[in-house]
Amino acid sequence: MSRSVLSQFFLSTASPRFASSTLSSRIDGSRFLRRYGASHRCRLPIPYGGVAGSRCHCSLSVSDPATATAADSSSVKKRIVSGVQPTGSIHLGNYLGAIRNWVLLQNAYETFFFIVDLHAITLPYDSQELARVTRETAALYIACGVDTSMACIFVQSHVRAHAELMWLLSSATPIGWLNRMIQFKEKSRKAGDENVGVALLTYPVLMAADILLYQSDFVPVGEDQKQHLELTRELAERVNYLYGGRKWKKLGGRGGSIFKVPEPLIPPAGARVMSLTDGLAKMSKSAPSDQSRINLLDPKDVIANKIKRCKTDSFSGIEFDNPDRPESNNLLSIYQLMTGKTKQEVVQECQDMNWGTFKNVLTDALIDHLHPIQVRYAEIMADTEYLDRVLAEGATKATDVADVTLNNVYQAMGFLRR
Repeated sequence: MSRSVLSQFFLSTASPRFASSTLSSRIDGSRFLRRYGASHRCRLPIPYGGVAGSRCHCSLSVSDPATATAADSSSVKKRIVSGVQPTGSIHLGNYLGAIRNWVLLQNAYETFFFIVDLHAITLPYDSQELARVTRETAALYIACGVDTSMACIFVQSHVRAHAELMWLLSSATPIGWLNRMIQFKEKSRKAGDENVGVALLTYPVLMAADILLYQSDFVPVGEDQKQHLELTRELAERVNYLYGGRKWKKLGGRGGSIFKVPEPLIPPAGARVMSLTDGLAKMSKSAPSDQSRINLLDPKDVIANKIKRCKTDSFSGIEFDNPDRPESNNLLSIYQLMTGKTKQEVVQECQDMNWGTFKNVLTDALIDHLHPIQVRYAEIMADTEYLDRVLAEGATKATDVADVTLNNVYQAMGFLRR
């Protein structure tokens, strides 16, 4: 997963003119009123999710996703869609920033979690490894606690509606919106135009298709990733305007909106994990050094070695929230998340420790937390029939939902019915 769990995208449109405002930064249930106009511009980066890494899509922001909709009086659960790319090894940042939150969300929402293998080919990749890492990623979802009896787990390419809707949405996506994507500019500059495929430019449209196919209410994103959904939201509103309402009704549809406009679901604070070699940089699969991250499947000795060698500082004591000590804050945060202790409990326990003592304590916490995941992962990978059955059943369920949306879009856009 060279990108975050959720892609960032951004859009503007050529019609009609409405007042424009940016996504609300408040964590509340307000409806975002972003609209588009001929002169509207967008300049946001676009890593994928999940996301993202891998960067996986939604509406409404809440401070506690585990309980947000549990109190909803409606008997119909709100829907969440998210995914992770099957590239490289899933690391601690992916787990704490996305997958562990999925485990909480699946109890209160209708959840669709998928492996975004179509996104994995936007940059050079090993075709001999893609199928293997796709299976491994699915196994890790389950090993981390995603319950197949509650959540729908599937592989993106196994639901053909993703690619079909992406093509239809491409016809409504102005090229100027995609040309302004910062990630495309950065990656194409590094790789050179001759080595960059069109997919790197257009993958935000596929990301939008991933979300809109399932009429998602919410997409889990980090506090720093709320704007990643802007392109999807803008594109949903644009298609609703161009093809929905009375126009769709005249073609035999039920009228109204074709797509639900998704909003971000903000997970609890503290899940943003930074690099072990730079406390100011997010833990990433694209970092050249494996020393910068803890992978979920790292053996005990590798975890111990990475923590022993991780970057610290020369200050005395260990503390949270000192801007001059990003590594201290990061390592304490990881320890807090691994143990489930409160911030105050961690402060009281660790404030008088030196770095050598604390690193041993952190190593033990990481090993203790990840060991059950690694054991469960090995069991799943050993039972190929079980994993294949989970993915096949997930793809069937996802296809049933996605095809309804796709057929509506074909109808609204005026295609001859099959």
